[in-house]
Amino acid sequence: MSTISGGCSSPGCDKVVEQRLACPKCIKLGLKPSYYCSQKCFVDSYPVHKSLHSIAKQIQSKKASTTLLDMDDDANTNEDDGITCSLDATPGQKLSLPFWAREDQYYSFTGSLKPCLQSPKKVIPPHIQRPDYANHSQGVSESEVRDRGTNKNIRVYKGEELENLRYSCQMGREVLDVAGRAIREGVTTDEIDRVVHEACIERSCYPSPLNYYQFPKSVCTSVNEVICHGIPDYREIKNGDIVNVDVTTFTRGYHGDLNETFLVGNVDDDGVKLVNTAYECLRKASNMIKPGTLYRDLGTVIHKTAAAQKCSVVRTYCGHGIGSLFHTAPNVPHYHKNKAKGIMKPGHVFTIEPMINLGGPGDVTWGDHWTAVTTDGKRSAQFEHTFLVTKDGYEILTARDDEPVMVWNRDLVQR
Repeated sequence: MSTISGGCSSPGCDKVVEQRLACPKCIKLGLKPSYYCSQKCFVDSYPVHKSLHSIAKQIQSKKASTTLLDMDDDANTNEDDGITCSLDATPGQKLSLPFWAREDQYYSFTGSLKPCLQSPKKVIPPHIQRPDYANHSQGVSESEVRDRGTNKNIRVYKGEELENLRYSCQMGREVLDVAGRAIREGVTTDEIDRVVHEACIERSCYPSPLNYYQFPKSVCTSVNEVICHGIPDYREIKNGDIVNVDVTTFTRGYHGDLNETFLVGNVDDDGVKLVNTAYECLRKASNMIKPGTLYRDLGTVIHKTAAAQKCSVVRTYCGHGIGSLFHTAPNVPHYHKNKAKGIMKPGHVFTIEPMINLGGPGDVTWGDHWTAVTTDGKRSAQFEHTFLVTKDGYEILTARDDEPVMVWNRDLVQR
């Protein structure tokens, strides 16, 4: 699951944020902070940006007051909140637009994909260890907030900490493999969420996305023009779709993060090229991992790989440090000429997860305040691994058992 990069949130501004000037209203509402390079950029973009605040207030006012810990099986009978409906609702109800799109007659989508309603939030058994945001009413990770304010160094993992982190990554790999086997034409992304949720519980893992800054599901499913952070719903996967499944597991006090994009049925040549290019961007970036490499240099090889196939690289979201925190230092931008700080050292653990578009690099977020889509409606693909820097190079902590280095194999993602 990606984090916001170091770029300014103001539309059209490509400056790097040197000081974390955040929208105070977003923080007050418990939303993911939007950062700006200057007060002027913030003021100029505020007339558009503030619409997110009104949407967030509507969503929060419609949500039930119960926390994840208090939820039980009766949660499936909650009154209509304009976002969810029960599993036994009629097909027409399930395929309805959520209220934020239905009530705004001027709301427009950049491509053909549209959201449906979602199933109610799922229950986490009491015995499952939870990250600090799991039961926070706004999903805020207070440990991450403290880390951003005080941590100036990239954490080095070793010994028992590293073994626990490695185990969490192995569990994430298993869960993604289970989810991948469930993907096929006619299956809903909500069903993929159920599969991921249950696979996590079976392994005594908490699904890290659940309630992270109020993300409502246990996995991100991003279809076609969705770049990242797609929310599973009742829409059925169709022949020709490309579907990214982004899994993060939390167990033994550590997170493990990875994702893959799957080809469903007969995907056209451009779609196959895009998915292969996204894979190659990650593979070539991974080959640069070793002590002494500058984190900012990863973006150059990713940019060159994407540009060679006439694809573009999303700038808004980036890879990140991971371990006891879901997101921490370092930031790992995927575009060239970035100003990321830090030099790789043995024991560093982080994700690389380049989001590659068939069209331009621009993105916009739906009214659910999570789903990022391409501005031109063209498709986007992504692959992600969690990496450990070793004294000689790197280890893919989220690799398959028989895949110590990345090798493109279409059969692994074809459904």
